[in-house]
Amino acid sequence: MTAPANLEHARFNMIEQQIRPWDVLDLDILSLLGTLHREDFVPAAHKALAFVDMQIPLLGSGDEAMQSGWCMLEPKVEARILQDLHVKRTDKVLEVGTGSGYMAALLAARAQRVISLEINPDLVALARANLENAGIANAQVRQADGSQGLASEGPFDVIVLSGSVAEVPHNLLAQLKLGGRLAAIVGSEPMMRATFITRESESTYTTTQPWDTVAPRLAHFPEPSRFSF
Repeated sequence: MTAPANLEHARFNMIEQQIRPWDVLDLDILSLLGTLHREDFVPAAHKALAFVDMQIPLLGSGDEAMQSGWCMLEPKVEARILQDLHVKRTDKVLEVGTGSGYMAALLAARAQRVISLEINPDLVALARANLENAGIANAQVRQADGSQGLASEGPFDVIVLSGSVAEVPHNLLAQLKLGGRLAAIVGSEPMMRATFITRESESTYTTTQPWDTVAPRLAHFPEPSRFSF
């Protein structure tokens, strides 16, 4: 079997054995996962892991990357977030935690515009290059502390936190349009929940937590106080 055929076989297995069993059944998203080449967003040293059900380090050693949040989330997690957000072609999206740019690319394929914030300059450069090489023109990567969001360009239809937080700050919820949706992985190890929050009015929100997962922390989001006696 040739190298391209091997890649396509691995991609097919990723979709059929990891992503579909995780209740990702939207045919448009499954098709997108088949055409947007995940391996092109993975560092050369880890390309063999592109379709594996694991978090992939992007910078430094594996342990350092996981502790610092410098990694790609598992394919099934990215796909399920994308599906559960119900992104529309008219949506303006804010992502916090660009990483390799792959999630921004998935979002850009569904939305009108994506702004992705990344605090690490090496990841900013990596993601910009990956998106340019993939020919994606409606996703912009900015170096910034995403924990504050981007109120100057809000409100947004969709906000995606591509990593975990202890809790979702209200200042981010305030940057949602009415009817806007925010996705985050909320909690602390070993128990985190995928959390989807919809803004119903100026002051009311509804929250669902349909599935469990674990993800590295995003930088500079508040942690709960820990008292010891």
